[in-house]
Amino acid sequence: MITYVRRIVKSPSNAVLSDDLIIDYINRFWIMDVDARMQLFDLKKKYQFETVPGVDKYNMPLYSMQTESGGQTIGMYPVYQGFLSPAYINGVEASLHTQEKGFYNIFPNIIQPLNVVALGNGGPTYTIQLPILGNPSPPNPPLTGILRGHIDIQGIIATGNNQDPPINNTLLVSAAAPYNGNSIIPVTSVDAQVWITSIDATGANVVVCDSGQFLTNNVNYGLLMSPGSAPYGNSALTGGYTTISNTVNYFTGVINVTFPVSIPQGNNINVQVFYYQTGLPRAILYYNNTLTLRSPPDTQYLIELEAYMTPAAFMTSGDAIPFAYMSEYIARGAARKILSDTGDVEQFQFYEPLFREQELLVWKRSQRQWTNNRTETIYSQGYGHGFGNGYLGGGNL
Repeated sequence: MITYVRRIVKSPSNAVLSDDLIIDYINRFWIMDVDARMQLFDLKKKYQFETVPGVDKYNMPLYSMQTESGGQTIGMYPVYQGFLSPAYINGVEASLHTQEKGFYNIFPNIIQPLNVVALGNGGPTYTIQLPILGNPSPPNPPLTGILRGHIDIQGIIATGNNQDPPINNTLLVSAAAPYNGNSIIPVTSVDAQVWITSIDATGANVVVCDSGQFLTNNVNYGLLMSPGSAPYGNSALTGGYTTISNTVNYFTGVINVTFPVSIPQGNNINVQVFYYQTGLPRAILYYNNTLTLRSPPDTQYLIELEAYMTPAAFMTSGDAIPFAYMSEYIARGAARKILSDTGDVEQFQFYEPLFREQELLVWKRSQRQWTNNRTETIYSQGYGHGFGNGYLGGGNL
C-alpha cells in the first residue's frame, strides 16, 4: 500500500516522503474518511455490554491512545460510528430511540423537590438523609435509588485517561489535593442529577451538585462539586473526598456535604433528585454518544445493538490490511490527501476519477450483501407477522 501511494504521488524516496508520514496519511483516511464516506458491510458489528445495577447511562466505548511507528499519537475516539435497530436486552427486542423528546415523553424524568431536608446551623458541613431512601443497608442489587450524575464521551476524552466513569484515583493530583477532574472536564460534559441548594448570608444562591465522578473504592458514591461557568468553571469542594465527606450515596440517600460558604442559622437546605425503581429495561435512548436505559437496571442485563465499527489505526508498515480488497482504495485515498495538501492540482484531478472508481467498487461489494435480504411485507417474517396467532400471514412465504 505504501509503495502504491508513492507511485501515485511520484515520490519514490523515503527522504522526501517518509514511510511514517505515508502511514499517518493512511490512518487519517482510514479512520476519519472511510466511515464518513460510506458504511461498509465488513465494518458492521454487534456491540455488547453488561449493565451495572442502578446505572442508567453508558457512553460509547473509546479506543485507547494509539501510537504510530513514527511516534505520532492518535487520541481516543469512538470505537463505533453509531448504533442501529434492532436492540436487544437479554435477548428480547427493545425499542431504540434517537430523539430525547419521544423517549422522555414516555419515560419522564420527574424532579422530586425535597423541600427543607435540613436547616442551616451557621456552618458549612452537613449530613443529610433523603426521605424514602432511609435504609442504611439496601439490598444488593437495590430496588430503589436516585439517578446518578454522568460525564459524556467528550468529558472522558478530556481527562486523557480512558476510564469510564472517572473515579478519584484517575484524576488525583497528590495526597493533599483531592482531585483535579473539575478543572479538566468541560462544564458542558457533566450531566448532574443531584442538586443541593440553600441561601447564604448575603441572600445569594448556594448550589452544590454531583459531578459524574466517583470514589475509587465505591462507585456508588458520587463526588459533589460546586458548579461554575463554561468551559471549566466547576470546582471541587473543600475538605476532601471520602465516604464521609462531599459524597452522595445513590442507594442509601445519605449526602455528606461541605458547602463553599457557611449556611446561616435556620436557613432552609433543599435537595432535588430523580427517584427511580429498578427493573428490567425495555427502552434505550441513543443521544450524545450515550445510551440511556429505562428502567434503570436492577441487575446485570446483556445489551446488544447493531453498530458500524470505526476502524482502528494502522500502526507500522508491516501491519496487515484487514480487508485486502480495499487496499487500492485506501492507498488512493491517502494519496489524494497528500496531493491535496501539497497543492498538486493537476495530479489530483487526474487521479480523482480512479479514486472514485475504487470507492464505487468497494461500495458495491457491501451492497451485494444487502441484496440477499427480501424486503419485509405483511406476508413475510417481519416483526409480529407470519406466525399465525391472529397476525397476518400465518406462515412462512
